Amino acid sequence: MQEIVLPSGVKAELDSLSSEIKITGKLGSTKKKYNQRFSSVKIETGKIIIEENKNKKLASQSALLCKVLANEINGAVKGVTNGMERHMKVVFAHFPVAIEVKPGVVLVKNIFGEKYSREAKIIGDTKVEVKGQDIFVKGVDVYDVGQTVANLNKVSFERNKDSRVFQDGIYLVSEE
Repeated sequence: MQEIVLPSGVKAELDSLSSEIKITGKLGSTKKKYNQRFSSVKIETGKIIIEENKNKKLASQSALLCKVLANEINGAVKGVTNGMERHMKVVFAHFPVAIEVKPGVVLVKNIFGEKYSREAKIIGDTKVEVKGQDIFVKGVDVYDVGQTVANLNKVSFERNKDSRVFQDGIYLVSEE
């Protein structure tokens, strides 16, 4: 059994039909899915209780998945109270790279001197700010922020070039 105490200002709602827990805080809200076969979730005043399945065949998997769900909920609570922020840097040697943010997508222009721009998808309610060669990715859900950072990194990767020579790209600098 896992018990998660919610800080003041954070609310949790349970939707048992879709197996989702909605966590709402001062910065926004996020949803986490869980499997009803392996665990049961109860919400009491100020805490969330996750109980394992008592079936002997599912006991070890159920215990592991309850711990994973508890960690995901703890991360979501941190996200809705403090927020998640990742700092990325654009690095180039020969061709100046331009970054443009449009709704739902980030355009990376002139990377490796290419004529056409590359697109990186923004996941969920994540916000992307560009200040010169610095990119700040902010959001409430750690998975959405992480996937947006991965999309930006992947779109700036060149496959058939030596990475020791062609070091142009968008790289993660710090996490907060």
